[in-house]
Amino acid sequence: MEHTYYFYGDQKKISWIIENSQSRSEESRIHAEYFYDIVTIEQSKYIALHVGIFWGIGRFIIKNGDTVKVMLDLKTMFDRLVKNKSTNDVLIEKRTKFIDQIIQQRDLDVKYQIIDPAENNATKLLLSNN
Repeated sequence: MEHTYYFYGDQKKISWIIENSQSRSEESRIHAEYFYDIVTIEQSKYIALHVGIFWGIGRFIIKNGDTVKVMLDLKTMFDRLVKNKSTNDVLIEKRTKFIDQIIQQRDLDVKYQIIDPAENNATKLLLSNN
């Protein structure tokens, strides 16, 4: 099955939306105490990407071998995830490693797509829950 995955994060919360031809699942969470009000927006988005995909697998929304179109609203994330441009940010590098592990373990076909921030439905979800 093919899913479209939107995600967003700020210094206090993360959110994600997983859509496919049969369903739409939305979720938002407050950051764990370890990250709350400490992480940057970019770091928070990596956390949201990681946690949301893991959540989608755990809820049996995303299954082994599925295609996931990941909508990225930050060019730096696109450059890191698609072009493998490294960063000096340890948290981002660790999250990227975890994301790659999930993709490999579940044999996911992940396609990254850059979008305008105004098109990110997960941003709207997070902001409407504040």
